[in-house]
Amino acid sequence: MPIDLVIATRNKKKLGEIRELLADLDFNVMPVGDFPDIREVEEDGSTFEENARKKAVEVGRITKKLTLADDSGLEIDYLDGKPGIHSARFAGEKATDDDRNQKVLDLLRGVSKPERTARFRCAIAIVSPDGQVETVVGTCKGEIALEPRGSAGFGYDPLFLIPEYGKTYAELGQEKKNQISHRALALVKAKELLQKYQKNAQGGC
Repeated sequence: MPIDLVIATRNKKKLGEIRELLADLDFNVMPVGDFPDIREVEEDGSTFEENARKKAVEVGRITKKLTLADDSGLEIDYLDGKPGIHSARFAGEKATDDDRNQKVLDLLRGVSKPERTARFRCAIAIVSPDGQVETVVGTCKGEIALEPRGSAGFGYDPLFLIPEYGKTYAELGQEKKNQISHRALALVKAKELLQKYQKNAQGGC
């Protein structure tokens, strides 16, 4: 019987990515939205790892189920690593993806290509029903495009350019993005933890 795995996100596009990347594992993936009594967890940590851990622990405590949470964001070298852990709120609490992308472009106006280096970072925390927590991290290096490009993905995807492909996340397509993205790389490591948990839950067979 598949093991329940709660994904602690209400972002439908992010949930879709995680579902697809975990599709080859035998888990019953459950969005946190299936538990209406769980409130939004405040992301007040100083690192992606702290935020992911806090979300996983809080949701796992309430559901009593194996729980996976991630926190991710964009780090721009010219902006000293910003927006970083504030990526989702960089242009204000109610800002849209377009608003956030425009703020980044405004801050980098006139900045030349060599200085537009950036990376996406993703931390994933997995908490077991007995409260044990493990975290992993994935990063993808790139640069900030001069203008938004592509219509796929979400968040800063239209701005994040992968030099090797000459395309932004939003231009790559979901299949390719799911091979090279920060979240994909973190989930490769997370899958190893989930497989270990699954094996132990089945008595090591």
